[in-house]
Amino acid sequence: MSTPAFQIHRLPQIDADQRHALADLLIDCVEGGASVSFMHPLAPERAHAFWHGVAEGVARGERALLVAEDALGIAGTVQLVLAQPENQPHRADLAKMLVHRRARRLGLGEALMRAAEALARDCGKTLLVLDTVDGSDAERLYRRLGWQSCGVIPGYALWPQGGLCATHVFYRALP
Repeated sequence: MSTPAFQIHRLPQIDADQRHALADLLIDCVEGGASVSFMHPLAPERAHAFWHGVAEGVARGERALLVAEDALGIAGTVQLVLAQPENQPHRADLAKMLVHRRARRLGLGEALMRAAEALARDCGKTLLVLDTVDGSDAERLYRRLGWQSCGVIPGYALWPQGGLCATHVFYRALP
């Protein structure tokens, strides 16, 4: 069995260099057409501001951030939104699973998802939810990994270059 070309780990805090690398990753994904809440072109200042907010949530323990690094640096990431309403302490939202275009089709997305599920279990979570663009590569990955479909919401968001896209909502009960 070969060793993966990337390492996944949890960031307990996000320093300036990591925030810069994460901003570059987000910009790459938006440039590549990913509908991840931002429009193209994504200004570096806006990407940095987003990751600054994530860093604050990580520092408060409201979010967990996993990153995958390859020889060139951060190549992927995924977040678990751990802070939920008081009647949902068993649940977390999986958010912003991003894989740099240089690292796609290498198993990194699947590895990030498996790591996020393991981390959620470690945090005492038994239910995960997420949404993704309907018909996307990510949707196919989630289905392959056993996530259950809740349905599709048409016209939910805009593609980075404009035009409406539908979102597909999924959940996964963790054993």
